[in-house]
Amino acid sequence: MPFFKSLPKNAGPPNVFKQYPDIYGPWSETSEAMMNGPSPLSQGERELLQAYAAGISGCAFVYTGHSEVAYAWGIARGTLEKLMADIETAPVDDRLKPIFAYVRKLVTAPRDLTQADADAVFDAGWAEKALHDAVVITARVAFMQRLVDGFGFAPLDPAVAASHAKKRVERGYVNVYSTFRKQK
Repeated sequence: MPFFKSLPKNAGPPNVFKQYPDIYGPWSETSEAMMNGPSPLSQGERELLQAYAAGISGCAFVYTGHSEVAYAWGIARGTLEKLMADIETAPVDDRLKPIFAYVRKLVTAPRDLTQADADAVFDAGWAEKALHDAVVITARVAFMQRLVDGFGFAPLDPAVAASHAKKRVERGYVNVYSTFRKQK
């Protein structure tokens, strides 16, 4: 049950986004660019990174929602759980493993990041844009975690999250933005 009495029992971020279109319209556009715009990382990989960062930080709401989006983009079920257990043995491209290690450290011990952590990503063949994208996706998770925890939103049921994930793949992150324009 959300902490805000004006929100319905099953409220989530879209309920807040629609109430404050001047704030969340641009946020939705930024999220769309981050998650679906040009990147050396596929959309599925970006969603997997987002769910992974949420899992590491303990945010069940974002973890549940975005793991389903990753699966909707074609990431094999179970990949996320294996990444959470051990990056090195997880069934992902070896080139991605230093990115996941970087994200883990960014979530758990950001002040301990060093040039060597970034160099491991570059040595795996990634350009700076890939690391940039991993950093901003991790930052997006931190923002969304504070938002969902601050409003007291309960994680979605996995079946509902899977339904929302299909819509996210079809419509992107600005699926509520058209309603923002109408309200102004």
